[in-house]
Amino acid sequence: MSNFAKDTFRAFKYRNYRLFFAGQGLSVTGALMQQMAQGWLVYRITDSPLMLGIVAFAGQIPSILFTPLAGICSDRYDRRKILLIADIVQMIQAFIMAALIFSGLIQPWHIIILSIVLGSAASFEMTTRHSLVPQMVDNRDDVGNAIALNSVMFNSARLIGPALAGGVVAWVGEGMCFLFNGFSFSAVIVALLLMKIDKKVVATQSKPLADLVEGFNYVFKLVPLRIIILFMALISLSGSGVIVLLPVFAKDVLHGGPQAYGFLVGSIGLGALLGAFYMASRKSVRGLGKLIMIALIVFGLGLIAASFSQFLPIAMLSLTFAGVGMMMHMSSSNTIIQTVADDDKRGRAMSFYILAFSGFVPIGNLLAGSMAKIFGVREVLAAGGIITLVSGIAFLMLLPRLRRYLKPVYIKKQIIPMETGVEIN
Repeated sequence: MSNFAKDTFRAFKYRNYRLFFAGQGLSVTGALMQQMAQGWLVYRITDSPLMLGIVAFAGQIPSILFTPLAGICSDRYDRRKILLIADIVQMIQAFIMAALIFSGLIQPWHIIILSIVLGSAASFEMTTRHSLVPQMVDNRDDVGNAIALNSVMFNSARLIGPALAGGVVAWVGEGMCFLFNGFSFSAVIVALLLMKIDKKVVATQSKPLADLVEGFNYVFKLVPLRIIILFMALISLSGSGVIVLLPVFAKDVLHGGPQAYGFLVGSIGLGALLGAFYMASRKSVRGLGKLIMIALIVFGLGLIAASFSQFLPIAMLSLTFAGVGMMMHMSSSNTIIQTVADDDKRGRAMSFYILAFSGFVPIGNLLAGSMAKIFGVREVLAAGGIITLVSGIAFLMLLPRLRRYLKPVYIKKQIIPMETGVEIN
């Protein structure tokens, strides 16, 4: 095996991580098939861009309520058991949706309520899953690689799932995507049961509210965490938030069907996959600050270019670049937080990171749906891209400060030697 392959896939030497990767890979494919099918289903039965935003808002707004609680639970209790419960709830939700669609009884209010259920379970699943990754690898130096390989897995599924879902929806309808997703959770449930991980349950006399306040103070007193989380919130509101409009863009602007929508989502997945492979090939966390700045600029330019596209291939190429930037931003931010955060506070630190993403995306979805109804889809996509581009320039101005605060943390974590005179670029 080449040195490149050994470096890129080095987290696979750990049995727990191999099990997690295999089970999660199938489950994520099913989840993304369901996500694509749900977007098309909502627009098919309502013909309303606003309803797309409302459903997306309903599915992700629970993260604002439950993600901080999930972080506390992740730091206090057995993370594997939390994941098992959350995955079982999501499995049941998918089967109920499939039954409603196949029976012909599905209504928008069904989708909204079940999206809230799914979003609530996903809040606990996402926070706990991110916090569990460092426990699957024995060497701290391999944590960044494990995180990047998670991104490879997720974005491989993002490339395959929506494209596959587009064909399935066109052939047999949306219900089959929900049914497949329900069965796909069995893979990750079996993988979790087979893993051998220390529980690391924290014995504490403190109250949950005190833990939440402690986590908040910890995150926002550490300058690198504060900067990264605030920028993640802004990009989730602007750049990631407008992606909910892709079903409208595919149908009304490009005059395509579910296959065109699947290709657009798959293009973002392809770009994100390329970005994830690059992140996995990196050997060090050094240089991630500069990479975040580059990623935001690429993400913004990709969205702007897509907004001006008249033809599907050009839109796909533009969204591929947007996907590269989006993934590099998310993976770099995730890796810095996982590296900087103390072990006993990682769950809460990750909960605020995920809250910045999952909590602000639904608000962005709702704003995007509302604004698209007033100004048009192209204009909203372009506005999201411009805000993301400007954010990249603003992050460039903050880089010196970020480096100044990261250097002593990296020395403390023995990522760089004490006597180093090299700046973290």
